[in-house]
Amino acid sequence: MEPSPRSDGSVRWGVLATGGIARAFTRDLLAHDHRVTAVGSRSLASAESFAAEFGIPRAHGSYEDLVADPEVDVVYIATPHNFHAANAELALEHGKHVLVEKAFTLTGEQAQRVTELGRARGLVVLEAMWTRFLPHMAHVHRLIDSGRLGQVRSVHADHTQRLPQEDEHRINNLRLGGGALLDLGIYPVSFAWDILGRPVDVRARAAFRSSGVDASVATVFEHDGGALSTTYCSSETRGRNTATILGTEGRIEIADTWYAPAPVTLLDNDGKVLDRYDEPVSGRGMQFQAAELERLVTAGDTAGSPLLRPEESVGIMRTMDEIRSQIGLRYPDE
Repeated sequence: MEPSPRSDGSVRWGVLATGGIARAFTRDLLAHDHRVTAVGSRSLASAESFAAEFGIPRAHGSYEDLVADPEVDVVYIATPHNFHAANAELALEHGKHVLVEKAFTLTGEQAQRVTELGRARGLVVLEAMWTRFLPHMAHVHRLIDSGRLGQVRSVHADHTQRLPQEDEHRINNLRLGGGALLDLGIYPVSFAWDILGRPVDVRARAAFRSSGVDASVATVFEHDGGALSTTYCSSETRGRNTATILGTEGRIEIADTWYAPAPVTLLDNDGKVLDRYDEPVSGRGMQFQAAELERLVTAGDTAGSPLLRPEESVGIMRTMDEIRSQIGLRYPDE
């Protein structure tokens, strides 16, 4: 099993919001010795219930009280997409470092504003794109850097789930930033950026639900040097959820589910297996992003993680803006 980083407990976490992703993250935090000192919700009863479930000493009935808590150093933002920017700015204005769930914001403009505020306040801002920090992704980069793949020419990834179909559900609510793109598409779009860099050309098509949100989105990106990437996301169909990187000397295949801890295989052009990585991690694997944020805070490194710098999160959101422009998707809060 891949060793998970253990915290020394010196960095104190506050969890902002009490939904499913907050529970998953808090579970991984506590399992790896991270120190969670407070939780905040719009409802005191919800915060107290969450605190009791996880043994968190302080519960706050408002986000304002959470970010003002002197026993909190870092705030994890786990609200719906349309609240990310405002919640992150609130925490930064109170001197807290932030780990902001993906998608980082609704728009590139919001992302720019958040990162500029963090820079001005001398605070760490990190997007919680947990895939970037997982050990199997570090192995993918080692394979590419070794030259065994040759010249990388294309990347292909999908993220497809059969999610709740009721119009009233958050995933289908345009006002909450619902739809396939922000919840699911952010993963393969970020992956294409990670491997090939900023797209120089973007093409996108989509299908929509009756509620106005995108049900599925397909993209083709061109990157520097003529490399191409394709992505597909859907909230109404469950596919293979695999990823492939094609190079002149072979290919890398990341098995289902590629964006979570998963096997990685390097094959040559004859299909011969040259390398196989399949190391499980403890928990869901969200502790790796927490460890990276704590490393940055302890080092006083506000330039951000080399695995996902703030300016890259801004660029990714601007790519998402261009996708939405092409498919005709606009959120009420932008």
